[in-house]
Parts: sequence; C-alpha cells; structure tokens
Amino acid sequence: MIILIGGAGCTGKTLLAQRLLERYKFPYLSLDHLKMGIIRSGADCGFTAESRDELISKKLWPIVRGIIMTAVENRQNLIIEGCYLPPDKIAALPAEYREHIISFYLALGYRYAQEHYDDIVAHRSDIEARLYPEERTAQEIADENDQTISMCRLTDAKCFVIEKDYESELNAVVDWLDAQLMK
Repeated sequence: MIILIGGAGCTGKTLLAQRLLERYKFPYLSLDHLKMGIIRSGADCGFTAESRDELISKKLWPIVRGIIMTAVENRQNLIIEGCYLPPDKIAALPAEYREHIISFYLALGYRYAQEHYDDIVAHRSDIEARLYPEERTAQEIADENDQTISMCRLTDAKCFVIEKDYESELNAVVDWLDAQLMK
C-alpha cells in the first residue's frame, strides 16, 4: 500500500510519517529530502530551496509519480510525505494504481494556527532539523492551511483539520488509517 500525506509546512506530516513507519514498518520518503537531494546534486533542476511550492511540486511530480508506480508494480509498501503532492495529479493516476494508494492531507484550522503559533514553531524541528528560522507569521501559516483545506474541498481530497487538540486529532488520523488498511 502507498500512503501519501500532503499538506502545508509545519502541520506534522513528517511526524506522522515517522509514527506510521514505527507502527506499520513501512519505509517513508520525505519529499523535502528528495527536493534537497536534487538541489544539492548540482543538476539544473529548475528550482531552488526558496522556490514557490507550486513550482517545486510541478518539477517533482514526474519523479514522485514514477516512484509511486514502481512501488505499486513491485507490491511494496511506502509512505510519501510532503507539501508537493498535488491532489489533482494523484486523482489522475490510472485506476489500477490508485486502488493501492491511500492519500490524505493534514491542515491546521485557521484559529488553531493563530492561537498555537508558538507551539507550531517550537515543534517544527521535532523530526527533521530545520536549519533556518521560521519566517512565516501566524497569519501566513493560517492562510496556507486555509488554502490546503480549500484545495481539498475543490478536488474532493480527504483532509484532516486540526482544530483543538493536536495529539488526539493526530491519533484520530492514525485510527482512520488503520481502518483503511483493514479494507
């Protein structure tokens, strides 16, 4: 099974992927690692670490699509997480691949993002070291997550919105995923 976890930055995608790796023993791929590996290779990839997410997503998608298809064809389990997973592209994969994919998005509710900004920033390096300071404001983080929620509504993608208690709501995502894997 391929598990795809999308969403804006600092929503806990990597934290969730790490927990799922420990729970299911599925390997995971961070699209930030893929992005930085390509950038650091010295190849002219058409983007930088500072490029807009939409551009990076457009450039990475053909590679990610190939990884997904290869894992499905080889009956391998894999978790892929990152903010570069466009729901319209996932939906456009052939049906014989989509039946082996569980995809969803994490988002912080607008109010949650604003009220818990200090916690969000404090935990942004829990799994992966962030070597640069957070430059986004609480408002910008709230707006980015609002965009994720809107995108999910437009594309009918599954979205879990954290509204009150991060840990219990993240545990609810894991419970949902357990149920999906049992099908």
